[in-house]
Amino acid sequence: MLEIEVIGIEGIALEGGRGAGLVVPTAAELERLCAVAIASAGIEEGHVAIELVDAERMRELNREHRQIDEATDVLSFAVDSDGASAGPRELGDIVICPERTEDLREAVIHGALHLTGMDHETDDGEMLALQAELLRWAQ
Repeated sequence: MLEIEVIGIEGIALEGGRGAGLVVPTAAELERLCAVAIASAGIEEGHVAIELVDAERMRELNREHRQIDEATDVLSFAVDSDGASAGPRELGDIVICPERTEDLREAVIHGALHLTGMDHETDDGEMLALQAELLRWAQ
């Protein structure tokens, strides 16, 4: 079974910037989208946390983990690799900055696909094609 939790959705404040006017899906919808993206890779169990943060926190994370001193839209942090573990597999965390995101649903799918091991920076377009297909399916 996949366990997905959404943190910070109730605190989204979108004043100005790209996030202004952003449609905020429910936590249940974000959980469903994440589950579909994870399942597309054949992963049926594990835990994922989706956290929505402000631009300053995203900038800190991006600087610390990617050495880029600016906020970005989504970061994924995989935890457990494939294989057996002592308990439920901890797939990882998806961190999203609504202020830098045009579509929270797309950001969740994008982050979840990264947790499955896909990488649009090194593949031949497969990840972004699957992302677009999943987003169309979810419409």
